[in-house]
Amino acid sequence: MTSQERIETLLALVPPGRVVTYGQVADLAGLPGRARLVGRVLKTTSKSLPWHRVLGANGKISLPAGSRGHIEQIGKLQEEGVPVIGGRVRLREWQWQPSLAELLFLLPF
Repeated sequence: MTSQERIETLLALVPPGRVVTYGQVADLAGLPGRARLVGRVLKTTSKSLPWHRVLGANGKISLPAGSRGHIEQIGKLQEEGVPVIGGRVRLREWQWQPSLAELLFLLPF
């Protein structure tokens, strides 16, 4: 399984109403330190993935404030019940923390 496939598989598992960080996705996909690769995969993939659930390490939306993507991401998160205040989500409350069982049984790698 390629790095891109690992990232895509993991992103597809993030449940509605939860968020992850780029670094967290990389770590969970077995690619520690490859947060930028997660961003590249999201930018180039042809798959329909929940891109709006991925945030920067501080819980901040990484797209430029006021851009079409930034506004769309806020809207999608709010539709799922995730409050976005000042372009930021409180990770303590909304970050997806999969259990070991979830990871062992859901991930094919």
